[in-house]
Amino acid sequence: MDLKQLKVFLEVAEAAGFTKAADKLHIAQSALSISIRKLEDELGVVLFNRGKRKVSLTAEGEVLAAHAREILQGVAKAHQEIEDMRGLLKGEVRVGLTPMLSSFFFPKIISEFKRSHPGLQISITGESAWNIQRMVESGNIDMGIIVGAVPDELDSHHLVREEVIACMHPNHPLARARKHPLRTLLNQPLVHFKEGYHLREIIDDLARKEGITPLVMAESNLFSLIRSLVREELGLAFFLKMALTRDAEVAAVSCDPPLYLDLAIAWKKNARLSPANRAFLNFVIEEVDDYYQLREAAGTFPLP
Repeated sequence: MDLKQLKVFLEVAEAAGFTKAADKLHIAQSALSISIRKLEDELGVVLFNRGKRKVSLTAEGEVLAAHAREILQGVAKAHQEIEDMRGLLKGEVRVGLTPMLSSFFFPKIISEFKRSHPGLQISITGESAWNIQRMVESGNIDMGIIVGAVPDELDSHHLVREEVIACMHPNHPLARARKHPLRTLLNQPLVHFKEGYHLREIIDDLARKEGITPLVMAESNLFSLIRSLVREELGLAFFLKMALTRDAEVAAVSCDPPLYLDLAIAWKKNARLSPANRAFLNFVIEEVDDYYQLREAAGTFPLP
């Protein structure tokens, strides 16, 4: 008895006929009949009641059918598990990162992940959170960082709730205080992210509510360029607080009341993640959760 015989046997049982089963398996009916006869001879029983128009399982055939299904399901599961293991030896992760996160703890996460899974390739797309969301929904990338509410089309894991702060040169007049009303900050010359970036949309929306038209000195989609322009005293910019870790060349001032953003990593709902993507997702969640717990325990930012 082998797996091929069991597959042929089950096909005849489900089709209730030799001709239909042979057509579905794309083999000659004579070959199929020989296979079933050999199986019956090996077991010493009759497996089918053979009628003129259809066949049905005998009691012995019912017993074999139950075991055959379990055997074939077990073999399929074994193949899938082995394939999953192989997937961690060779595969690709396509992930979208926002500008600030790509400059903060993700370089460390990616390098550590590559050390753990040297055979996997990581393709990183730097985009706004909104564009990342659309790329995940369309399947152009496997997962990515999004901000705010998660759409119904995506599954997600919340990563961090991060404060939005004003970043300015240490010589800026507002740098002397630890916090300022948002209205005061919005009335200063700004270095802004380009339209379409979630943080830009939030700041512009808050400015409209305050009746303020911000004076935008420059705009870019490059986090490093915006920070450099702040260092050159062109204006202040709004960043996530995490992005200014150990940056002594700029001052960080909180909004009063404080302003926060929720960041999540998201992937397409009901879509099976490859073993490579699942491994990366679990790695990111573990690393960021550890970071977040350490930060909460320290009670300060940045961590020492």
